[in-house]
Amino acid sequence: MKKIYAINCSPRKNWNTAKVLESALKGAADAGAETKLIHLVDLKFSGCTSCFACKRKGASTGMCAFNDALTAVLEEVCGGDGLIIGTPVYFGGETGMCRNLIERLFFPALSYDDFSISMAKKRFPIAFVYTMNVPEEMSKNMGYTERFRLLPETAARLFGDGKPESLFVCDTVQFSDYSKFHAGRFDAEHKAKVRETQFPQDCDKAYRLGASFVNK
Repeated sequence: MKKIYAINCSPRKNWNTAKVLESALKGAADAGAETKLIHLVDLKFSGCTSCFACKRKGASTGMCAFNDALTAVLEEVCGGDGLIIGTPVYFGGETGMCRNLIERLFFPALSYDDFSISMAKKRFPIAFVYTMNVPEEMSKNMGYTERFRLLPETAARLFGDGKPESLFVCDTVQFSDYSKFHAGRFDAEHKAKVRETQFPQDCDKAYRLGASFVNK
């Protein structure tokens, strides 16, 4: 039985990013896989410490050598059959937790002898889910399509089959009650309508993404 993982890089464990990842894992489970959702907010870990143990001759394993709460997670997901990384977009980029994860996961798999070679101990597909407050058209105008192209492409080169996969979930709801926050720029009724009509469609796309991982 295949094992499909999802990593939630949001500090919120029951909101947009987590919900989309849960849908993806349900798709994988319904297709016959064993699944697991990991919340990075539960872990105390750092990004790359620049120790370069992963580049040392005779010692490199393709895995990060630094030992903290992320170490066991990296070992587990790199032994699996698929990984879906979900992150909200904060100030035009991935969360800090997501960047730390990427440094620890991607850099050890990158060969300094030949960038076209992967040092990953196992090949498996990785997809990215980006959730964001801005509407789809605004995300395009802000260049998000191009900005968030690098990580999926790098993941596909280092771990997968060369075909990058990503899902954009736009115009998300940030608050359960907008009246309690300084958020006058946003139309709460519009947000509620998007949550009711578009968000289920986004979750369905995630469901099908998860199911597709089982057949790779």
